[in-house]
Amino acid sequence: MSAYDAILIGGGPAGSACAARLKRGGMEVLVVDRAHFPRDKPCAGWITPETVARLGLKPEEYARHGRMTPITSFLVSLLGGRPVPVDFGAPVSYAIRRCEFDTFLLKRSGAAVRTGTEVTSIERRDGRWIINGAWEAPVLVGAGGHFCPAARHLGAKPSDEPAVAAQEAEFEMTEEEAARCALPEGWVDLSFARDLDGYGWCVRKGRWLNVGFGTLRHHSLKPLLERYADGLRRRGILPQGRETPMRGHAYLLRSLARRPVFGEGVLLAGDAAGLAYDSSGEGILPAIVSGTLAAEAILAAGLRPERLDGAAYAAALEKELGPRGTGRRGASWLEWLAAPLAFRSADFVRREIIGKRFLRRNGAES
Repeated sequence: MSAYDAILIGGGPAGSACAARLKRGGMEVLVVDRAHFPRDKPCAGWITPETVARLGLKPEEYARHGRMTPITSFLVSLLGGRPVPVDFGAPVSYAIRRCEFDTFLLKRSGAAVRTGTEVTSIERRDGRWIINGAWEAPVLVGAGGHFCPAARHLGAKPSDEPAVAAQEAEFEMTEEEAARCALPEGWVDLSFARDLDGYGWCVRKGRWLNVGFGTLRHHSLKPLLERYADGLRRRGILPQGRETPMRGHAYLLRSLARRPVFGEGVLLAGDAAGLAYDSSGEGILPAIVSGTLAAEAILAAGLRPERLDGAAYAAALEKELGPRGTGRRGASWLEWLAAPLAFRSADFVRREIIGKRFLRRNGAES
């Protein structure tokens, strides 16, 4: 059996961030992921400058490994309404392709990697974790998303949790389709459900388009997505007649997450811990933050797993990202009534929707 100082389940941003920090701290790390990399990951693929800064990414350097398209402008609407354009005049975010981004981060971490490997068994024996009967380590990190085996080992029941359900597609346009596409490079289209409890997105990445919709109201997802996609076709953004097979995924908003984030010798990070921002559903930055904090907790314990302080890790998560499990406040009836008028105001959209909800500016969710 191969021995490591830590085993990480999941090679996405949370697992990569954790692995990279542990490697810099001198630990031997194994990352296990059921997917083969490069892999397609259902995600809009939109990262903020804070994410870029925390990863130490330089767009011009990353360009050698993958596409990072500066986002400067937005089209924002209520579903079926007229979009309001908001142009910041400078990059405020970046569009990336997750197949490139995740592969780059995982390779950069320097960890030993076993991809294309399903975690079929997790055992705790004599103070060590044994994965698939093949690898052992005193510490385990679950970073495998909403359905992470480590989260289920700690008692999470994904099917019983109030998760956001989303469907999305990412596809490459032909040169002719790209030339006709009414969404310019550097622009993102956002369209919110009338009850404000979900939204659709369309992100352009050169000749690639990513389109999807996410909502807590699972029964409404298909009709909302179809309505949004039909509107994009009428506006000349989605190519007419193009088949866009959708892929589904689920994640927990932080205010609704009640699953434990630690146990004896184990920590959860990223979507496995339920850390997505309520305001936008963004999970990449919380994944990176939590992965790094998990590594710091492991390094603080050294090679003494009994010293791993899960409660201190949970407290650090709350300090950095805010409390979990507080319950989510939906839009009030007054907000529903006011939304059609408010969404016609470019100032409102710039300040309240893009600035606070998505860029987390001006005292927004921390």
